[in-house]
Amino acid sequence: MSLYGLVICGGESTRMGTDKSLLVYYRKPQYEHVADLLAPLCERVILCCNGEQYKTFRTGYPKLADLLEFAGAGPMGGLLTAFNTFPGNDFLVAGCDYPYLTTDELADFLHNTDKDLPATAFYNQNAFYEPLLGWYSRSAGNALLKAFKNGSRSLQRFLENEHAGKYRPSSEKTMLSADTIDDFRAVKQALEAENNFQNGDQSDNQP
Repeated sequence: MSLYGLVICGGESTRMGTDKSLLVYYRKPQYEHVADLLAPLCERVILCCNGEQYKTFRTGYPKLADLLEFAGAGPMGGLLTAFNTFPGNDFLVAGCDYPYLTTDELADFLHNTDKDLPATAFYNQNAFYEPLLGWYSRSAGNALLKAFKNGSRSLQRFLENEHAGKYRPSSEKTMLSADTIDDFRAVKQALEAENNFQNGDQSDNQP
């Protein structure tokens, strides 16, 4: 049973005012950074893009644009396209708007995921799933397609209806989503301050 990584890039980013997958927190666009986080854990990592992103992203990772039949369905359309294009695989899904996400947290998530369930996702303090931080088994593909054909476009509702597993990360900050330009600036500043502090500690310890 293969595990594929899926980076969800294709949101409209209306509140941010610019494409969130292009934001740079770690010296590279988020679509590339998140793919790099998934790569050590997955057999293959795919970027799930809208049409414009598919044309403009410069990356060594394979890109996947939504199939026409799933276009306009948001993240559900991206996941359905992935199941359709790469059948028989499980997917580790990560959105581009979680700047504090780490490979270590994703590894712990996978370690604590009940593989007998159809899906598991990060679960926040407000009792909601984070559908774009989740594991979706290959068996979830058919159920997801059935939900889509019944008119649903909500991964949150899908996870609830499937009684998906709930993963609470070591820090709620992992699930912080930067949705506005002010959020981006605040996180960028905090990350730079944290990096400067760590570098200062290391230099203080030099002989």
